[in-house]
Amino acid sequence: MAPKVLGRALVTAKWLSEALRAGRVGTSLRVLDTSWYPPQQRNARQEFKERHIPGASFFDIEECRDQSSPYDFMLPTESHFAEYVGRLGVSNDTHVVVYDGDELGTFYAPRAWWMFRAFGHKEVSVLNGGFKNWVKEGHPVTAEVSQPTPAVFKAKLNMALLKTFEEMIQNVGSLRFQVVDSRPEGRFRGTELDQGLESGHIPGAVNIPFHSFLTETGHEKSIEEIQQIFREKKVDLSKPLTATCRKGVTACHIALAAYLCGKRDVAVYDGSWSEWFHRAPPRYKVSELKRNKA
Repeated sequence: MAPKVLGRALVTAKWLSEALRAGRVGTSLRVLDTSWYPPQQRNARQEFKERHIPGASFFDIEECRDQSSPYDFMLPTESHFAEYVGRLGVSNDTHVVVYDGDELGTFYAPRAWWMFRAFGHKEVSVLNGGFKNWVKEGHPVTAEVSQPTPAVFKAKLNMALLKTFEEMIQNVGSLRFQVVDSRPEGRFRGTELDQGLESGHIPGAVNIPFHSFLTETGHEKSIEEIQQIFREKKVDLSKPLTATCRKGVTACHIALAAYLCGKRDVAVYDGSWSEWFHRAPPRYKVSELKRNKA
């Protein structure tokens, strides 16, 4: 019963395969492959062309972003998002299921899930376990690329789910909301470089690496396990919470995990450390490496 109450934040491979068999993929149900990989490692679009879930369309996060921003993957405008997902056959009445092909099971899909919610869409779900487990369980794949009928999507940005640099700066002093950083511990502490960028964290932030919420198979942990993780880090899900990371992607795993526990209003700091590192004053960048050098 719980998943229904929570607006189906997760769907199982079994549920989706049954929906496929029943011929439900169409105007009322759209499946989107939201994979992205570093170009030197894997080609997401090419892999999609070679095999994907039948009826799925490719959601290119490189195209559906603010391309004028110096920071990776910042949200596009309402009109850009509406036009882009409309071309993928998504209307305001469509149930959207997102997945990716990452080896972990899920990496970029929660970002797409959050983007849809940020633009006012309620019926959006992450495929639990991702494409890796879809294949492992023996569900069908295809190389046939479907052409969805374009739809009209009306986007309305919900600013309650988004935090700006200015709001994050103000919060360092006011502590109006909790901040959880989803990066690996070494990058949070500042002891290892983050893709060539000096690392560290926002003052007052708590570290919960995003993979903490995933099982060894790549599925989401149980609600009880997720609640325990938040409790151990002294994160109060009854109070305001903002998630951050390197570029606003794995932060969305925090938002998804909290949503599964019934907290629907976790905001994401879209610029995350990429923006914070370049714009925040030095005293607002906490790093053990700098402290040790001093």
